[in-house]
Amino acid sequence: MPMNLILLERVPKLGQMGDVVKVKPGFARNYLLPQKKALRATKDNITYFESQRKVLEAQNLERRSEAEAAAGKMKDVKVTLIRQASESLQLYGSVTSRDIADAANVAGVKIARSQVELDKPIKTLGAHKIQVHLHPEVAVEITALVARSADEAEFLGKGGKLVAENERAAMEAAEAAQRMADQAAALFEAKAAAESESADTATPTEQEPAAEK
Repeated sequence: MPMNLILLERVPKLGQMGDVVKVKPGFARNYLLPQKKALRATKDNITYFESQRKVLEAQNLERRSEAEAAAGKMKDVKVTLIRQASESLQLYGSVTSRDIADAANVAGVKIARSQVELDKPIKTLGAHKIQVHLHPEVAVEITALVARSADEAEFLGKGGKLVAENERAAMEAAEAAQRMADQAAALFEAKAAAESESADTATPTEQEPAAEK
């Protein structure tokens, strides 16, 4: 049976501060209530919220300003995660939100696992764009460079793209076929041009005089 809660801050896809919402009991008990993002929507709690609304709004504004300042410093942040992977770029394992938070902290960017938005674990090498929520109303995008070595991570960080071995072989075969086709076309054009030039420079045959009657 859904629970009625009053939100103490904005919750994405749910509501704004002060909204009374209905949520599943598990979501309420495991996330919203322990994280102090909401209160049970009892008469006493609603009265308490209304008496504290201005204080809560002021605190929220202060936290949002701090988050916006932090977001400004985190633009273009890249964190590196070294992992083993197959030739098809598939990881032997996965990268989770905890891994990304830990890597960011090592790089000097303090974020919590709960702030990292990751719908499902990362299972491939590459440069992955990750949303980090510094505040319910402030998010910033960082890049997770998942690579097999520091050199590979640096390559990804400069905009490079990794190619799986099977894809690389197919690309090389296609490039070789294109080169051969281009060479054949060039030879054909050169031969045609030479024949045309030869025909243009040939001495014309003199006309025979007309026979006398």
